[in-house]
Amino acid sequence: MLFETEKLIIDEAVESDIETVIAIESHKDNRDYLWIGSHEDHLSEINDPNQILALIKNKTDLNPVGYCLIRLDRKSDVFELRRVAITHKGQGYGKEVMHGLLDYAFKTLNSNRFWLDVYPDNVAGIRLYKGLGMKRDGVLRQSDKTDRGYLDQVIYSILKSEYDELYS
Repeated sequence: MLFETEKLIIDEAVESDIETVIAIESHKDNRDYLWIGSHEDHLSEINDPNQILALIKNKTDLNPVGYCLIRLDRKSDVFELRRVAITHKGQGYGKEVMHGLLDYAFKTLNSNRFWLDVYPDNVAGIRLYKGLGMKRDGVLRQSDKTDRGYLDQVIYSILKSEYDELYS
């Protein structure tokens, strides 16, 4: 287990979890906002020491309610949240897991910077990231070619000093 929150357990994925991850990515509420990987893509992530593919599980029944993918730059103490997806919307899981990820990044891994990118039409995600104290760093214009066309990616980040000021 990587970490737990009040209602969730965040646990590193293993190969037998890959189909669950793909199902979460493909969920109708998630598929427009993130890249859907193949079995081989996710197996490569699991085997990469600089990435963490993790399932987000409900503590009560241990059923998956989402997943996240993290990339670590240990040289520069940077925590990149590459993907986070929740299938059970409206229950506060997104906010809870984001608080847990920030705590994990800054308290457990001693990261200096936590960042992510988000499509500009992911209004709920952007509202969440701003509400957590993340700052908008800029826009990578038409940087991602998707089924929906070329999409901008908006970069949000929070530094350890900002996190400490907000959450200590």
